Amino acid sequence: MPYPVFDLHCDTADRLAWQSLPAALREALNMDTYGPGDEKDPAGITQLACNHGHISLDKVGQLSWAQCFACYIPDELTPAQAHAFFDHVSAYLGEQVERNAPRIVLAQSAADIRPALHARHTVAIRTIENATLFAEDPRLVAAASEQGVLMASLSWNAPGPLASGHDAPERGLTAAGRAIIAEMEREHMVLDVSHLNDRCFAEAASLTERPFVASHSNSRSICGHRRNLTDEQFAEIRDRGGIVGLNFADIFLSDAAPTTPPSFDDISSHIDHWLELGGEDVIALGSDFDGCDTPPVIETAAEMPAFQQKLEARFGGRLTAKLCAENALTFFERWAR
Repeated sequence: MPYPVFDLHCDTADRLAWQSLPAALREALNMDTYGPGDEKDPAGITQLACNHGHISLDKVGQLSWAQCFACYIPDELTPAQAHAFFDHVSAYLGEQVERNAPRIVLAQSAADIRPALHARHTVAIRTIENATLFAEDPRLVAAASEQGVLMASLSWNAPGPLASGHDAPERGLTAAGRAIIAEMEREHMVLDVSHLNDRCFAEAASLTERPFVASHSNSRSICGHRRNLTDEQFAEIRDRGGIVGLNFADIFLSDAAPTTPPSFDDISSHIDHWLELGGEDVIALGSDFDGCDTPPVIETAAEMPAFQQKLEARFGGRLTAKLCAENALTFFERWAR
């Protein structure tokens, strides 16, 4: 029997909206297409129902599936450009959800998610990756929350106006970033610490009172990529009552990737390690679909039923249910707007 899915991160909204970006934004980004292979069939990656990417409604099939659709904001954009980019991607996602209703519904709050899953809908959840638009005006946090944005991260890889990723490991949070964290906590918008460098992670942990999330980060003890979490960072999230989303990006799963594609054993090694750290109620899914290269065992959303069977055989039904959806559902119902 398939398990419901609650996936904390994908880049699908960007990939779908890219072809219709305003000319000024496409010129600033100097990218005609978003994902690999899109240049061969640009029209084939514009529709949510059916596309050649990792996630489509057809690939989700009959599974009850809640998906965090991040608006990923590239590092190259200024806060004003990021605001325009967010508006475009957000509007495009809304149009796609409306076009495919009632097959998919848009969550306006965390309370909407579980009932929609029980009704066997696909659920779209708005999130932001690299919320540099908030640097333009802190009031945008409240405005985004009103639009149903439940979670946001402060950086991607480069130094930013709020925080920095691992391309700048020496830099901490900016004054603007500290102010935005306070605004997010007031609005009950969940802080996503994926992509923060280690210094920014520590500073964010010292400033926050509410639990936070690493939406798509694996274990650095199992795969040494700096984007992955140290055991101490995982323990901080655990002890605060947060959750961590298992990322399917091959380079975050195995040190041998991409030369050797990760296996299911490579994926389960991260789960095993987190369980050893007391993470039964912490682990979740954070696929990074449409934002990474994925291993054959979970190449797209279409492989999820078979992937769940492997999880069930390895970890049992109770843990599989927690990992696939229940831990994320419980967290957002407790802590998000």
